[in-house]
Amino acid sequence: MALQKLDHVTVNTDDLEKTRDFYCDLLGMTDGYRPDLGFDGAWFYVGDTPCIHVCEWESYMVWARAQSLPHSNRARGTGSLDHVAFNAEDYDGTLARLEASGLQFSRNVVRDISLRQLFVRDPNGICVELNFRGD
Repeated sequence: MALQKLDHVTVNTDDLEKTRDFYCDLLGMTDGYRPDLGFDGAWFYVGDTPCIHVCEWESYMVWARAQSLPHSNRARGTGSLDHVAFNAEDYDGTLARLEASGLQFSRNVVRDISLRQLFVRDPNGICVELNFRGD
């Protein structure tokens, strides 16, 4: 087996609307097509790729137990997951949206590779890293 690419990251949430606002309104993803999976949730797209899958925690747990499927246990914070990173454009526009949102965020510069970074936590505590190369 040879891996080809990362397909998606799944985020469990107690607040689907707040999570949607973060990924769509703040980060500019699109709330797109999601098949009926038997529990509440959403898929957030970058271009044609649904890279963030969101599961509403309670309905997902009921569904997973009924199907006898493996599922994650509820962990404090994000467990072993440290962060999710995206390549991004429009550093100044993104910075302005973050400042206007009132959310806490951090900045970093990696001069050797002309990289500016912004780090912000989503409503579920997951750190999202935004990488701006040569922007």
